[in-house]
Amino acid sequence: MDNGENSYRRFLVGDKEGLYEIICEYREPLILYLNSIVQNIHIAEELAEDTFFELAARKPVFSGKSSFKTWLYSIGFNIAAKQFRKRANITLVPIDAQEILDEENIEKNYLKNERDRMIHKSLHKLKTEYRQVLYLSFFECLKNEETALIMKKSKRQVENLLYNAKKALRAELERSGYDYEEQ
Repeated sequence: MDNGENSYRRFLVGDKEGLYEIICEYREPLILYLNSIVQNIHIAEELAEDTFFELAARKPVFSGKSSFKTWLYSIGFNIAAKQFRKRANITLVPIDAQEILDEENIEKNYLKNERDRMIHKSLHKLKTEYRQVLYLSFFECLKNEETALIMKKSKRQVENLLYNAKKALRAELERSGYDYEEQ
């Protein structure tokens, strides 16, 4: 698949299989990306559903100025930002054990080796912007320009964020007992 663009174009002309292909390809990575923002796997799942609903119902125009993945993640980010604004007065309750198990199961399916799991767990202890920039750069392998589009920042801001986020992640990994010499 060519990063979702052809599937989306087919969907726009009536091929429902195109949307199905997009959902199959991007559902889990989009949930994990959104979870890096909201830190609640159930809310992240809802936001991913809302993102795919946005594609299906409103059929936004994909201009091709970025990769399809970048465009899709931008839609997800915008939906998450809108939810944050709506829920500004809602108090978050602590995560219960079942939510932690659900999140760990999704993580284990997506993150295959122990090193990636340790990094992912350490990411959750960082500031939201740090989690987001590291997730997009390293787990999704997006370029700084694409990350900047999604996060609505300049390329330079993303570079600075990435630098500071790497320092913060390294410190957190060291606190967790991660040994760089073995890697």
